[in-house]
Amino acid sequence: MKYFGSSGIRGVVNEVITPELALKVGMALGSEFKKIIIGRDPRVHGEMVESALISGMLSRGCSVVKAGMIPTPTLGFSTKEFDCGIIITASHNTAEYNGIKICNPNGRAFDSEQMELIEELIDSSPEPVPWDEVGTVHDFKDAVKKHKQKILEKFGTDNDIKVVIDCANGAGCAITPFLLREMGCDVVTMNSNPDGRFPAHDPEPVEENLKDLGKMVIKTNADLGLAHDGDADRLVAFDNQGNYLGGDQLLALFASRFKKKVAVPVNSSMIIEELVDEVIRTKVGDVYVAENMEQNNAQFGGEPSGTWIFPEISYAPDAIYAAAFLVDLAQKIDIAEEVKNLPSYPRIKKGFKVEKKASVMTELIDRCKHEFEKDTLNFADGIRINFEKGWTLIRASGTEPKIRITAEAHDEEYLRKIYEKAKDMLMEVI
Repeated sequence: MKYFGSSGIRGVVNEVITPELALKVGMALGSEFKKIIIGRDPRVHGEMVESALISGMLSRGCSVVKAGMIPTPTLGFSTKEFDCGIIITASHNTAEYNGIKICNPNGRAFDSEQMELIEELIDSSPEPVPWDEVGTVHDFKDAVKKHKQKILEKFGTDNDIKVVIDCANGAGCAITPFLLREMGCDVVTMNSNPDGRFPAHDPEPVEENLKDLGKMVIKTNADLGLAHDGDADRLVAFDNQGNYLGGDQLLALFASRFKKKVAVPVNSSMIIEELVDEVIRTKVGDVYVAENMEQNNAQFGGEPSGTWIFPEISYAPDAIYAAAFLVDLAQKIDIAEEVKNLPSYPRIKKGFKVEKKASVMTELIDRCKHEFEKDTLNFADGIRINFEKGWTLIRASGTEPKIRITAEAHDEEYLRKIYEKAKDMLMEVI
């Protein structure tokens, strides 16, 4: 049975994410790994899921270390001392959701092969060990402290800018405001008490959820506004004028600091190719970005959704490290001016209802192979077609009966031309 998506196992609690499922996942993991660290975000059902997972792991003789409520990147950073790590989180999803995400010792989330192995073990229901071989549980108290120290070693304590941080009542409350203060910043906090009901706003860090943060940056005359999601694996920002810095803008800003080689998904802007020597285009999802980074020794990876991966600390998306990186950058440059000077191109994104997504995409791929030059095509995730002055992406939704077309070009006329080309191709196949 298929349990994993691109972000682990995720769903509504007591519908998809049940104690029974968590117990089976725990037994499967305990069968493969003997020393596991586990953490959770502040969702109200996190301890229920955690208890069931731990019971399953102990029943297979596994040694379990509890890190408590910590961000996903802190868990990823800490896993280097263990066989694998588990974070119980639904990241940016709303309060009724939870999930189980598993990572390797280097912080990278489990890849497809690893997930398939765990799925097979879940369905095979491994036998528990004898009573005298049951595993043990210990607490791990220093995860946040060690993660924070590592970041401070890189960025120091002599930063003197003013920052507003919105932690969305999520796990980032445990580290980011404290880290920024220790870096020397004047910190104004918003929604920085952990509350798994996310009372201030939904935890997804998109502009419509963060209007109060933009206003607070202006009101307090801050140099920078920062926002996390529920587990602090995402970061978005506002400049000192209260302007929201979208994912593609931040991705370009970060990538411009890593000139040699970066990994980004197929749905991100062609701006990156203008800033970096070598760009690796991957399937959408931080697990795929991280996997390609590791394989190709890339310096940096990120997604327009707000996940940023810095291999010098781990292969987990680390919005806490990204916050420190951006603060350090704000000390050296005018971020508003820098973003303003980045290339910016018009874009279209539209979805079309398609019931038989898989067969339609297969037919489109075959057609594109005959119609376009091989080096203009990327099939990492859907079909990305690179044109002289732009690109289109035809990609099936992972959650809905839809196929989406995204297009970007140097000017509106060319954009319309390549978008209509992609749309016509799709309509002919449908």
